[in-house]
Parts: sequence; C-alpha cells; structure tokens
Amino acid sequence: MVERTLVAWIGRTDLKAAAGDPDSTPGPIGQAVQAEPYESIHLLSDFPAQESEVFREWLASKTIAGIDIHAVKLSSPIDFGEIYQHAVAVLDSIKQPREVQRTYHLSPGTPAMASVWILLAKTTHPARLIQSSPQAGVQEACIPFDIAAEFIPHWMQQSDARLARISQGAAVEDAEFSHILHRSAAMKRVIAQARRIAVRSIPVLIEGESGTGKELMARAIHRASPRADKPFIAVNCGAVPPELVESEFFGHKRGAFTGAVADRKGHFERADGGTIFLDEIGELPKPIQVKLLRTLQEGEVTPVGASEPRKVNVRVVAATNRTLINEVAEGNFREDLFYRLAVAIVRLPPLRERAGDLSLLIDALLLQINQAATELGFRHKKLSAAARNLMLQHAWPGNVRELLNTLQRAAVWSDEESISLEAIKDAILVSPKAPPGADSILNRPLEPGVDLEALLAHVARHYIERALEHTRDNRTQAARLLGFGNYQTFTNWMNRHGVKR
Repeated sequence: MVERTLVAWIGRTDLKAAAGDPDSTPGPIGQAVQAEPYESIHLLSDFPAQESEVFREWLASKTIAGIDIHAVKLSSPIDFGEIYQHAVAVLDSIKQPREVQRTYHLSPGTPAMASVWILLAKTTHPARLIQSSPQAGVQEACIPFDIAAEFIPHWMQQSDARLARISQGAAVEDAEFSHILHRSAAMKRVIAQARRIAVRSIPVLIEGESGTGKELMARAIHRASPRADKPFIAVNCGAVPPELVESEFFGHKRGAFTGAVADRKGHFERADGGTIFLDEIGELPKPIQVKLLRTLQEGEVTPVGASEPRKVNVRVVAATNRTLINEVAEGNFREDLFYRLAVAIVRLPPLRERAGDLSLLIDALLLQINQAATELGFRHKKLSAAARNLMLQHAWPGNVRELLNTLQRAAVWSDEESISLEAIKDAILVSPKAPPGADSILNRPLEPGVDLEALLAHVARHYIERALEHTRDNRTQAARLLGFGNYQTFTNWMNRHGVKR
C-alpha cells in the first residue's frame, strides 16, 4: 500500500483558521486534508511552540493522519538558504516506507518557502506539488519542465555568488581578530602587535604579499578600535582611474568638471569619524600623494572645485604588497608620506612562513565551501589523507587566496565525497615562476658544473639581509631568528659574506 505524506510550512492564515477566524477558515492546510486523505503529515513551523501546538490539535480534529510538528528557527522568513537547509533536514529525518507518495503544499508560508519546495521537488527530493485558494480549492501544481529549468539555475546563482565572494578572498565585514585563523608563532606576534595598535588612532601600514589577508587585518583593527561603530571605507587605489583619483578621494562640487552634475562626498568625508582603508597605496600617482600628505597633516580635504577645505577625522590604514621603503628609495613613493603612513607597521607573513597554520586553514576554508554548497544540495566534501599531504607540501605562492581557490576547484570538480589526490593535483595551478621571496637555486643541471660554495653564500646573504630587515637591524634579534647561538657569530657571518648594514 502506498503511504501518502503531506509536507508543508505552517502559515499565518493556518493559525488564524485554528483560532476560529471566519475569513481564514479552513486555511490552506485545512483545505488540503479535507480534499484528500493522508496517512502522515509533517509541518515545519517558525511560530512559537504554543501556537503550533494549538494548530496541531485543531488539525487533528479534521484528519486521522499522524501529525508531526518540526520546530525550526529562521532569522528571516524569506532567507532562501535557511529555508532550504531546514526543509532538507526535515525531509531527511522523515522515516518513509518503501512505497510513499510525498506531497509538498506550496500555498502556506512565504513565496520563498514555495520556491524551495519547487526546487526540491524537481531535484534532490522528488514530490507531488499542490496549491490551494478559497476560490479554486485544492489543485495539483504542474510546474512545466522549462519553467523549472529556468527557475533552478536562477536560484542557484545566489549560492554561486556566495562561492564567488569566498573565492575572491573577500574579508568578513565584521571581521575581528578571532576571524584570523592561526596557531603559528609568527601570526601570534603580528596579532599581538595589531591589538596594541588598534586602540590608538595612529595611521597603520600593512605590508604583505598578495593573498595574505591585508583587508581582513585592516577590518579587525577597525573593529577593535574606538571607531568600531563608525564607517569603514575600503578603497583599492590601483583600481581608480588616475583622472578620477582626486574626485574619488576628496569629492567634488557641482560643475567642477564635465559630468559633475551634483556635489559629491569623497571617500575621506564618507569615512569621517571612522577608518579609511587604502589598499595598494603604492599605486597612487605622485600628485595625489601630495594631497594625501596634506590631509594627514592638516586633517582636512578640499573637494575639486571648492575653495574652502573641510575638516575630517579619519584614521588611515594603508596596505601594499610591496616593501614601501624600497619604493621610496627608488623614487616611486614620497618619503614624507611614507613616514606619515608608517607610524605603525604590521607585516603579514606569507603562508609558507606560518608553520602550523596550513592544516588549520585547509579545514576552515573547506568548511566555508561546504556551507555554501549546502544551499545547492551538494554533499559535503572531505579531504583524503593523500590530498592533504600534497597540499601541506605545496609552497602556496598565492597564499591564503590561492589555497582557498584550489580547494574550491577541487570541491566543484570532484564527484566523490572525498577529494582525492588526483583532484588536488588537477586543482593546483603550477606557476613557472618560483614562489615570491624564493630563489630558483634547486634542481639546477649538474652539467657543465655547479659552484656550490657560491650558491650557499648566496643563500646565506639572502637570509641574513632578510633577518636584518625584519628586525630593523637589531643583530641580536636577527641572530636568534637564524638560529645563531650569539650575536658575535652572526656578525662573523655578515662579515664573511659581505653584508654591510
């Protein structure tokens, strides 16, 4: 015998019907049970437990079917992702006999709830669809294939957009230091510095390779500062056309130039009282560097076309994937502006220098991808031991962003629940270049010969200079970083390899 099961959300009209509202009687669910018999009824409810129980007792007087109420909590009755997750969880929890005819009722609840029933009925959880109205009664809802085929990809675009945001490494808007996953000593030092910096209103310069999370760090500094409830305005300096930089930063008056049809506030005025994040600050044209210096010195901006400056109270957090002091030495960046920005410097280490963080990040990023995939009904992905080992051996020149994109590619391409070694091999993009900061001294041909002593000297100079730069020429600290027993041994190595500081 085929068991007929009705599944629906409880709607407000259903509750009114149970309360005796003559305009709502019998309500969509009441209509459904009067129109045809069911052996079991499963109802999802975001209403208070007492109201749901009153409805269950009322409905029980109209049908001999077993009635189960599944209480769920929605942050919004139109949140597709939450509705989908709760609906799938309830459907998966229902123990069904082998012969079952499942029916989803589209009319109770919100349009978002009906849309999710259509998606499930046409994809992972097939079912019959019904709808009802006081005028037309209960009818079977026949969704033609072409409509379903149009609807489903459109709904999926929301999750695809979320995956795209993840893959771009977009920072969490309310990021705090707890969002920066780490266990390495290198990142602990950096975050300890950033916490001390955050409570002060001094300018901050964040340096680090692409993909190391500079905007995430900037947002965390803002959230930990006294300005946390004020605006955080992020600006990619390299993405603003040179001819529009001044207007974008400082605003303009109506008629200041062709196309200026109204007064417009610039990024600094929009950030007044809060923080402005200037990403890729090294890309700023020299003329704007001069104006930015004045803004930092005087705390005021002059919109294009205006004669009087305006006061602004803005904290500047700048970021660059270059070593800005080197840009100053090469004449590409103003020295006076550099020292205005670099009151506090946060240097984010590349992933290859964050010992112990890689495995932690792999797990956290895969969890993000799985959460987005849940909205599409995809199974959660796990990482095989062989695949994880390969990832732990990779240099990750693109840092956390490359790691995340690789995991996303492997998860999307892999049909199995477990991401295999082969899937990770296919997902890793091998660059012909050596990773940033590394020198291609390994695997050189042995013919016509290798000057090993010269190569070793080259490596020694490289790390000695890096250690000195990292510690700002503090030889005691540099010696400790490179594992020398004392300051004098480190100085001897400097002299031996011709490092002058």
